[in-house]
Amino acid sequence: VQLQASGGGVVQAGGSLRLSCTQSGRVVSSHDMGWFRQAPGKERVFVAAVMWTVNSGYYDASVKGRFTISRDSANNTAYLQMDNLRPEDTAVYYCAADPSTKHLHVAGHESLWRSWGQGTLVTVSS
Repeated sequence: VQLQASGGGVVQAGGSLRLSCTQSGRVVSSHDMGWFRQAPGKERVFVAAVMWTVNSGYYDASVKGRFTISRDSANNTAYLQMDNLRPEDTAVYYCAADPSTKHLHVAGHESLWRSWGQGTLVTVSS
């Protein structure tokens, strides 16, 4: 599975951005997908994940209520709508797919995800 992420950019605090990540390649059935982020000098951490079959989202507490993850099954694409952005949301955002567990509420460690896309930079200015 190949993942192509896009949608990063520069936005002022309080603004919005939408990230996209498309699965391609030998996709027999679409995989659950997630987003992680890595701020400068910090580890990569979980942001959100979507259960593909029912379009149900799971979120880290730091983004719950501001970010919304969803998927478009027709286009094998997951989206991360980011609203009310804060300077601390500044990071490189990575999409991931095919976790080794179906229990997405405990899939917060990057080692559980088998496929990764390239990062896309999100910068939130104050």
